[in-house]
Amino acid sequence: MSTPVYDINRDVIDQLAGLEPGSPLHALRHQRDKVAAATQGSYDTLFDPALAGIGLDERLLVALYACRLAGAADLAAHYRARLQALPADAAQLAAADSGAPEQLPEGRLRAMLVFTRALTQRPVEGDKAAIEKLPAAGISTPAVVALSQLIAFISYQLRVIAGLKAMKAAAAVAAAN
Repeated sequence: MSTPVYDINRDVIDQLAGLEPGSPLHALRHQRDKVAAATQGSYDTLFDPALAGIGLDERLLVALYACRLAGAADLAAHYRARLQALPADAAQLAAADSGAPEQLPEGRLRAMLVFTRALTQRPVEGDKAAIEKLPAAGISTPAVVALSQLIAFISYQLRVIAGLKAMKAAAAVAAAN
C-alpha cells in the first residue's frame, strides 16, 4: 500500500462541497490543514487498491450504498462513477444503488451491505450477532475491522460535506440580503 501525499487540488471534500480555492469557506476549512489532509489521507488509504481483505469494488459498493441510504446523491454519484471506471458487476452495482442488498445471493457482499445498513440506519443492530455474520460470510477479522472503519469514514464524510454545503448556502443567503 502506498503512503498518500496530500494534494489540496485533489481534495474530495472540497470538490464535492463545491469549495473554490481562495473562497472564505475554503480558507476556513483549511485553517487546520492537518485535518483536511488527514481526512483526504483516510479516503486515499480506504480506497487504495492495494488494501487487503476487501476488494476495491466491494469498498466502493459499500460506500455507494451508505451514501444512497443517507440520501447523499452527490456523494453517491462520486462513488458510482468510481465503480463504473472498474469492471464492476452490474447486478452488484444495481443492488447497492437501489438499496436492495437482499437481491444479491448470500455471501460476502450481501453481508457487507446488510451490516452497512445496520450501522448507518439502526446502529443498535450492529451488535455481536451482526458482526458474527460477517466471518460466516467469509470475511476475515481484519476485513471486518476495515469494513467498520470504512462505514465510519463514509458517515463522517457525509456529515462534513453536508455541513460545508449548509454553511455555503447560509453565506449565499446572507450575501443576497
